[in-house]
Amino acid sequence: MGIVHAKAPPPPQMRNLNQEEWKPLDEVPARVDKIHFDDVVLKAHGVRQQLEMLQAFKSIDIILDTSRGPEASPDGLEVIFNIKEKSRLDGNINVLAGNNEGSLLFRLLAPNIFGRGESLSADYQYGKKTVGFNVATSKPFLNWAKPRLNQFVFGQTADNIWSGFQEKVRGIGAEFTFESSPLVQHSLRWEGVWRNIRCLSPSTPFEVREEAGHSVKSSIKHILCMDQRDDPCLPTHGSYFRLYQEYAGLGGNVGFLKHEIQYQINKCILGDLVLQATLMGGLVRTIGEDSNVRINDRFFLGGPLSLRGFGFNGVGPHAQECSLGAEAYWAGGLHAYMPLPFRPLGQTLDRIVRTHFFLNTGNIGNFAFTDDYHHNTMVLLSHLRWSCGIGLVFNLASVARFELNYCIPLSSQPADKAKEGLQFGVGVNFL
Repeated sequence: MGIVHAKAPPPPQMRNLNQEEWKPLDEVPARVDKIHFDDVVLKAHGVRQQLEMLQAFKSIDIILDTSRGPEASPDGLEVIFNIKEKSRLDGNINVLAGNNEGSLLFRLLAPNIFGRGESLSADYQYGKKTVGFNVATSKPFLNWAKPRLNQFVFGQTADNIWSGFQEKVRGIGAEFTFESSPLVQHSLRWEGVWRNIRCLSPSTPFEVREEAGHSVKSSIKHILCMDQRDDPCLPTHGSYFRLYQEYAGLGGNVGFLKHEIQYQINKCILGDLVLQATLMGGLVRTIGEDSNVRINDRFFLGGPLSLRGFGFNGVGPHAQECSLGAEAYWAGGLHAYMPLPFRPLGQTLDRIVRTHFFLNTGNIGNFAFTDDYHHNTMVLLSHLRWSCGIGLVFNLASVARFELNYCIPLSSQPADKAKEGLQFGVGVNFL
């Protein structure tokens, strides 16, 4: 090996400048038009986002041009916003998917009724098992947190066939939504609700019949949601976190404290193979004079988008054929998504349909928790339900998810409704 000799370069020679050769910094011309143009584009885009948040315009176009006119500066720019306002009264018909049920949503909307982004909407939902309405007003505020104030009156009648009862709900409420960061959304809500439960058939068991009747609930809710996934229905990367908290007891004859949490992470490995892991759980406890949690406030588990391989809400305590729900649950799922063996449309088809293998587990019950964490862990891990299977997942325009699976229950309890074979489901939330 050779030897490299190095030495420091000589210091730069500084020549003496006369006073006449000095110039103040503000007199030195600088090439700032590129920086100035980029700044204008970014600020114009920010204004456009603020206008879109008002939900009062059909389209917003931005035109950038050089400044013209007698008072125009040499390097000036003109920013022109071409907007098309929504009509004073708008309407549409949509299809909703949830709880393994499809329904039609008829909507009338009066946007920007007072000229500051306020809106009035009226919705009517009609499905096979659910009928409801919602009338709401909304007021946005221009702020970095994107705050919005909503007030609403709503009603719903739903047939809970899995439990043998029908619930009729009428209520009012107010909601304040905002973002604590660009991806973290919060919802603070108060609801005052009158509820009525009646049996669906003469064969409804006594454990459900004793829940029948009227109740009044006044509650406050906090919902925190952080969604970093690239797609809500068939993601390939990113994570999702949701925290739901409800306190009931600000009036009425219903009192409880309810918590529910969900976390999901997606990771793309080995090219087109996507691994997904989901963990969720919930706990509700009575407060005040209530000695037990009512059936319409309990948790239910099982179904084609929940703990697969079991009937819809068919896991946990039962009376005859009716599910009673429980005060606590947890569930976890592991999925492996892969493209179809044949790919006639290439990557376009991968965003619409994929095959998946899954392994689900979970537990639900009225657990007797103590201050002993080891005891509580053993309670949650005892009498586990397990299932696995293979199937197809369809992404319905990122609005809903459709699954067609062949499920194999691996472990169940005597009261559970285990279902081996083909199972299909449609919805937005999934394990």
